[in-house]
Amino acid sequence: MKKLLFIGFILISAQIVNAQEQNVEPTCYQKYAKVFEKRGAYPVEDGTYTDVIITIRKGADADCFYGKVLVKDGKIDVNEIYLSFEDDSYERLVKKYKYDTPVTIINGISKTLVTLDDELINVMFVKKIKPKKKAYKRAADPDFDL
Repeated sequence: MKKLLFIGFILISAQIVNAQEQNVEPTCYQKYAKVFEKRGAYPVEDGTYTDVIITIRKGADADCFYGKVLVKDGKIDVNEIYLSFEDDSYERLVKKYKYDTPVTIINGISKTLVTLDDELINVMFVKKIKPKKKAYKRAADPDFDL
């Protein structure tokens, strides 16, 4: 009897966990990444970009902020990443990173920066997203009088 109750408890718990996982709303990072994946992005040239999205993720949480970055030699300068305030002023994003590797940009999204606090940071160049592809015009279902 105890085994039967234990098995029932396990099954009910598994269903509750599964139901909770299905109702999880995608994060801002996941939503942006999906658009980049579907549409692709134009190459990012060297220069200062004031129209980027900076995502900071930790665990299942993600925050997306407007920001500014400097791209030199096709790579992001980690000392020139800024977050934007609502009054359009900027503050430098000061983090210590685990790895000292160049931050390349692939398909409009930077390589992930990992901080010593295990935060994941990406820079997304949203103005470089390619336009939505044309969709074929679907025919209506037949409606004939037979």
